[in-house]
Amino acid sequence: MSSPAPSSTAGTKGVPRAERERQIVEVASVAFGTDGFAATNVASVARTAGISKPLVYQYFGSKEGLYAACLDAAGELLGDEIERIAGSGAVGIERGVRTLDGMFAVLEDRRHVWRLLHDATAPSTGEVDRIRRSHTDRIEALAHEGVSELLALAGLEDPMDVSAMTATWLGIVDSLMDWWVAHPQESAEQMVQRVGRLVVALFVEAQGQR
Repeated sequence: MSSPAPSSTAGTKGVPRAERERQIVEVASVAFGTDGFAATNVASVARTAGISKPLVYQYFGSKEGLYAACLDAAGELLGDEIERIAGSGAVGIERGVRTLDGMFAVLEDRRHVWRLLHDATAPSTGEVDRIRRSHTDRIEALAHEGVSELLALAGLEDPMDVSAMTATWLGIVDSLMDWWVAHPQESAEQMVQRVGRLVVALFVEAQGQR
């Protein structure tokens, strides 16, 4: 009698497929986030993960498919943290500062995630682009919500004001995170303290000089 066909949930060496996929995504995320999409090869990822190259293609279909899975995991990591802060009850400047603090915390030991999310060599079409847009749209919507609350406290409700300030806020976040990634000696706690000092200098002190 012939043996039954392997289950679609089966992994390798007794590891469930979902767990094996997660392990591969973790290894690939480091590679993509460190070397970039263009310079990363599937064979190297497979070797580091301790599996065969064909298995990566079996699970993810292509290098682009593997990158899309890594991008999805990275987007969920940041999006979930930003959404958690949004639901904490913080408003205005406090919400913005807490958001940055949360991002520093979740990326403390995996700054490669930020590079992965902003890789200029990655595909800009197809499934990768769709996944990237789904996460950036979510993050932008949360930023828009926070900025709307902040400006409303100052009596500003013009949609174009909100749009302009949302773009400015997102630019500030990107710049701070890029700076942090470029200075690996800076810990998350140091960045939290630095942001606190900058907020005081830019907003509190400025208010006091009026």
